Amino acid sequence: MNNSIRVALLLLFAPAALSASSVDRSIEATANASYNYRTVLAQRVSIHARNGIIVLTGTVEDAEDKALAGDTIAHIPGVEIVLNDVTVKPTVAEFSDAWIALKVRSRLLVKARVSAAATTVAVLDGVVTLGGTADTAAQRELTAVYAREIESVKSVTNDMVVNDAAPGSPPAGEIIDDASITSQVRCALLTEKATRGLKPRITTSDGVIAISGEAGSAVEKSLITKLAEDVRGVKSVENRMVVKG
Repeated sequence: MNNSIRVALLLLFAPAALSASSVDRSIEATANASYNYRTVLAQRVSIHARNGIIVLTGTVEDAEDKALAGDTIAHIPGVEIVLNDVTVKPTVAEFSDAWIALKVRSRLLVKARVSAAATTVAVLDGVVTLGGTADTAAQRELTAVYAREIESVKSVTNDMVVNDAAPGSPPAGEIIDDASITSQVRCALLTEKATRGLKPRITTSDGVIAISGEAGSAVEKSLITKLAEDVRGVKSVENRMVVKG
């Protein structure tokens, strides 16, 4: 978008006498209440809507968070254009122990069958130590798997204790909205080297994901299904992608 169009759009927000529509207020409320804005971005992004045109401001840790903010609100009904003016300002050095700890915690927030709230993360010289509790032995091991996936992690020491509580995904009282789920699935596909070049159509309705488009192979299609199933809040995945060839 060129600067003249951008300025013209921003001017729509200037007249104080003009009241925003109920649709705009609904967009702002829906985005602020979404899992991604409320929990993953921790309300660090501000939303201003007028006539379906969204301006995002605030400061986040990295480019992934900025993209997540824009992608999440783009999936909310009524949104026409998103102007993402969020500033990326890291508070920790990339690949440092603090950076690794931040990435591990962020990964656990968006993955299914693990609990960021019940997991403690400490990092020293690239070695991650996990503490806290897990509902099952499988959850304990899966938490370590996700920690190992973070770049620059040398090894993982898993000191998590398995408790006797019944497993739950998501935890009681935690609501994962469809816009957040769709955005997290898209993010997962972009993060994975084998799928980042693909552009499938992804929609979510009440936690059920529908994926369409073309896949290069049956293996690629299966990987996309698995990546979607691993996102927190997903109930099921309907992968309708057509395998080329």
